[in-house]
Amino acid sequence: MAPRALVPVRALSHANHMPRDRNTVAATPRHGVARAISKLGLGSRTQAARWVAEGRVRVNGKRVSDPEFPVRSGVDRVEVDGVGDARVARVVVAMNKPRGLVTTTNDEQGRDTVYDCLRDPSLPWLAPVGRLDKASEGLLLFCNDSAAAARLTAPESHVAKTYHVQVDCLPDDALLARLREGVDDRGERLAARSVTVLRSGEKNAWLEIVLDEGRNRHIRRLLDAHGIAVLRLIRVAMGGLALGDLAKGKWRRLTAAEVAALTAAAG
Repeated sequence: MAPRALVPVRALSHANHMPRDRNTVAATPRHGVARAISKLGLGSRTQAARWVAEGRVRVNGKRVSDPEFPVRSGVDRVEVDGVGDARVARVVVAMNKPRGLVTTTNDEQGRDTVYDCLRDPSLPWLAPVGRLDKASEGLLLFCNDSAAAARLTAPESHVAKTYHVQVDCLPDDALLARLREGVDDRGERLAARSVTVLRSGEKNAWLEIVLDEGRNRHIRRLLDAHGIAVLRLIRVAMGGLALGDLAKGKWRRLTAAEVAALTAAAG
């Protein structure tokens, strides 16, 4: 998603919120200014580094030229384009990702990305919450709050993710049990919380697979270990949030209640 020509200006903190105790200030972790800007949801670290190089960023009123210039969250004031403001409001977006798009901001191979579906000037910069590979489709979340995104994707959060998967066989009960039991693959344990048959045809079937943690290409690797090929893979829900009737390639903002429910599911 291309950033707006003029970035809405935000700051890490207001002066009247700065800690008064010197020991507290000294103990506050420091981060590079480009990282601090990205954590505010204004843009990626690459974009922020470019803004620093263009002279658009000030820390405590002084222009900085190094994207790794250290700043203290909640202490130092970071300005873009000369004006400070409050932290950007949290925005969470749900997309129905089409097959064939890669989940990245910029693709070195020039392939189409999910950001081709997010070209809307009303949106702040958004990062994907987790991934869906190029051949997969369905529910994909984007958020401008890096801490919230990390909680949703952390293995220990155990947020359930539900997929409908078309496979090239007719699984029996024994195979379903083995999928739930899991396998060791490349040093990782791959298993499903639940696997059920949704419907079957003459040569293939649709499964509903629920994961409570997501490894890279988790379902494809789990099925491949049992000699099963994936014909289609669609994520239909995350926590209590369902894809519903959202059209392919379209997106919508989540309501405050939906965001709260996701946050609660992540603990």
